[in-house]
Amino acid sequence: MGLSLTALTACGDKPAEHAKQASNNKEAKTLAITQVVEHPSLDTIRRGIIEELAEQDYVEGVNLTVNFQTAQGNMATAAQIAKQFAGDMPDAIVAISTPSAQTIVAATSTIPVIYTAISDPVAAKLLDKNNHPTQANVTGLSSLLPIEPPLDLIQKIVPDVKTIGYVYSPGEANSAVVLKQLQDAAPARGLQILEVPANRPTDVAMATRSLNGRADVIYTSLDNNVITAFEAMASAANEMGIPVITSDEFSVRRGATAGLGVNDYDFGRVTGKMVYRVLNGEAIADIKPEVMNTLTLYVSPTHAKAQGVTLDPSILADAINVDEVAPSH
Repeated sequence: MGLSLTALTACGDKPAEHAKQASNNKEAKTLAITQVVEHPSLDTIRRGIIEELAEQDYVEGVNLTVNFQTAQGNMATAAQIAKQFAGDMPDAIVAISTPSAQTIVAATSTIPVIYTAISDPVAAKLLDKNNHPTQANVTGLSSLLPIEPPLDLIQKIVPDVKTIGYVYSPGEANSAVVLKQLQDAAPARGLQILEVPANRPTDVAMATRSLNGRADVIYTSLDNNVITAFEAMASAANEMGIPVITSDEFSVRRGATAGLGVNDYDFGRVTGKMVYRVLNGEAIADIKPEVMNTLTLYVSPTHAKAQGVTLDPSILADAINVDEVAPSH
């Protein structure tokens, strides 16, 4: 039950170090960016986008005006932001996260929209079943990851696991997709999935504690409510001695035992290349949606110990140990 991993450690220089003086032939552009909440994973994706654009001579404050707004987890606010952006008519809109992408696409059918940090753009109705955009003004980057690698990881970390607790937001399409993946894959492994809804960040601690004595391990995907309140989840897991496995680097830094997912900064840089093509005049209809599925494993032996498990040397050998390695960007 081996893990097939590629550990990416691409570093991003600070903007002041790599932002070149914008070329005189680059016409000034405006870029609107929104994300449903601010948390390290989404923030790192956004930073990757901005730094990629700077590398390509679209430098914020020189020839690029960036209007960034967050919905702070409120869907009514997300709709207001989308309406405002549609009225502002920027050269492009970047929607980070599924809820933000859905509201932006509902608000405009003409302004180029690049989605990112999306787990399943088909389920989110951004793409049709043939992976074609549902609107002509839309493209983007997604990361629909197979569920087998994280299940392999869970069974390596907790070999006698029987029940996996899944804390998630039923209203987030990406989280519902992961739940179905888990439910479909679990029986063949002799596993049960115990799903617990957390509709708001304030529900996460209680939802996590409800798994006490009922789950052997907790798994969570890039669920925005959960990530917003991740310290509360980690604290509850520590109290119960239940390891938390997640799907991003920063949740491991914030308290999880391990995380397996895409490298957020690299995800932002790839998204930034797509945004650059739009700003540089390419028709969005000619920019095909892309998928990025390279997995990186992050671990914290310190958090593992707090949650009652010891990481096998074979796991450590394939991973980035966040206890020893600072964020690379």
